[in-house]
Amino acid sequence: MTVLPYLVAGWILLAGLYGLVTSRNLVQAVGCLAVAQSSTYVLLLAVGYRRDATAPVFSDLPTDAPVVDPVVQALALTDIVVGATVTALLLSLVIQLRKRHGTVDPEELTGLRG
Repeated sequence: MTVLPYLVAGWILLAGLYGLVTSRNLVQAVGCLAVAQSSTYVLLLAVGYRRDATAPVFSDLPTDAPVVDPVVQALALTDIVVGATVTALLLSLVIQLRKRHGTVDPEELTGLRG
């Protein structure tokens, strides 16, 4: 087992969070959030990977053959769908903010201050 996928997932997460913190535009912030969330794909693939394993289709495999965990694959697909849905929802909210307030800069959104 290698540490490289976990380091890559951490690097992608840090790159997305850095972009999120330094963003001056809400569209860029949503994009950086999507990048940070994509690190979970790499993490799930690293957790579910097994060397020399096959797909979990048991009809044509011997009982002692190593297979990849199908639960992790299902979680990765669910993560992709949820990530796309959240990104679409956030971008639609940014569009509504632009229509109502005329800007997507978080510092200029004075109507949202408490």
